Amino acid sequence: MLTARLTIDPHFTVGTVQRRLFGGFVEHLGRHVYDGIYEPGHPTADADGFRADVIELVRELGVSTIRYPGGNFVSGFRWEDSVGPRAERPRRLDLAWHSTETNEVGLHEFDAWLQKVGSDLMLAVNLGTRGTSEALDLLEYANIPAGTARAEERKRNGRTEPFAVEMWCLGNEMDGPWQLGHRSADDYGKLAARTARAMRMLDPRVKLVVCGSSSAHMPTFGEWERTVLTHTYDDVDFISCHAYYEEHDGDLASFLASAVDMDRFIETVVATADHVGAVRGSSKKIDISFDEWNVWYSSRFENVDKIEGIDEWPVAPRLLEDVYSVADAVVFGNLMISLLKHADRVTSASLAQLVNVIAPIMTEPSGPAWRQTTFFPFALTSRLAQGSALELKLDAPEYDSARYGSVPLVDAVATHDASTGTGAVFLVNRSTEEPVTVAVDIASLGAVTLRESHTLADTDVYAKNTLSAPERVAPRSNDSVRIIEGELTVTLPPVSWTALGLDLV
Repeated sequence: MLTARLTIDPHFTVGTVQRRLFGGFVEHLGRHVYDGIYEPGHPTADADGFRADVIELVRELGVSTIRYPGGNFVSGFRWEDSVGPRAERPRRLDLAWHSTETNEVGLHEFDAWLQKVGSDLMLAVNLGTRGTSEALDLLEYANIPAGTARAEERKRNGRTEPFAVEMWCLGNEMDGPWQLGHRSADDYGKLAARTARAMRMLDPRVKLVVCGSSSAHMPTFGEWERTVLTHTYDDVDFISCHAYYEEHDGDLASFLASAVDMDRFIETVVATADHVGAVRGSSKKIDISFDEWNVWYSSRFENVDKIEGIDEWPVAPRLLEDVYSVADAVVFGNLMISLLKHADRVTSASLAQLVNVIAPIMTEPSGPAWRQTTFFPFALTSRLAQGSALELKLDAPEYDSARYGSVPLVDAVATHDASTGTGAVFLVNRSTEEPVTVAVDIASLGAVTLRESHTLADTDVYAKNTLSAPERVAPRSNDSVRIIEGELTVTLPPVSWTALGLDLV
């Protein structure tokens, strides 16, 4: 049997695990909002038209801050359309996803939904077809208590207290040619800097996210970050990263190593940001908001699902409804390990997305809601990862992948919370054929007992949860865990993700 060794020492910390790391993303795309979170005719619908079964699942998922309303959608969005009496709200064509937006759910309704699920609002402003003035109007509407035109408009629309939104995204994926209002790094950087400075003049409390690259594989990657931050370094708090992964041409071995690419992406952006800071002689550090990440079979959208034609503008079409396998969930869990391993600089992240659209939660109109395989790594990591992420010493065998070269068969991260006397270890086995037994040196943690164990694996790595079989895949307790004289051992099945909850006496 293959073996690996891991050493955990609470004295070697990476950074504090911020709750914002477990954020989500809701975009007006496909059936995410309509038929997803909002379906007035559904048997579980509450008085506001929101599905109670979805609310319960989002609560279970443990999502903190939720980015809204996009995404590509925001680059053509007129926020004024989404407030005021519903009967007076205009229907608009959404050019990003070639659909019709009814604006039935807008800012007030979405915030009400956030109160139900216990999450905070993170707003994106349109810097595609609009600019600084419109961003200021939205900020005034959302955050100023009273006495101004926009604040009084909000009060007339039924919200006396301000929304008090802290996190704001300065546009979305402005490096992408597909984006409405796509600009060069120089042009976007100037616009983002002007908008950031103006927004801080109105509300100095805001935390601002400037657009980084939409992928580490964009031709402008690196230079985009350098140029944009040269303009905005003093005026923003975060730079965004976006990354999606899928299995290509049956190459499961490379797909299972996707987190290697995420690691390199994060480390390159951090190095670039720090270079800009060094050139400026600044002691300030720019953090990363990894505000879009997931497994997404985007090739399917381009080749099968894409809507085109001057007469085709459907409302809430079925788009990007990927059905996830065990292998997808293992990669997904490994991406969460990467985020935690960089907790010193990745202090905000948003799973894209939450319901129906490349989502951990699926729904059927008038029917049930269920958990996809990717639901479990997110929910368990969100619940168990507390305190500080630790810098681990890992010794594991390697294998060759066509896409990423030689990579470890095992990846892992641990967290430690001295205030609660708890810890957690998260591990993946990337081997497609063999189990791996991992010996974990936990002597530095003192007396340790196992509180809970969860392993997601299956003899069929492509097994999925579907409408007809919604509970086909679920984590199981890992009975191989042993703790003897300062060492924890656990056996990881092939293609598996494991979470261990520890009590520290």
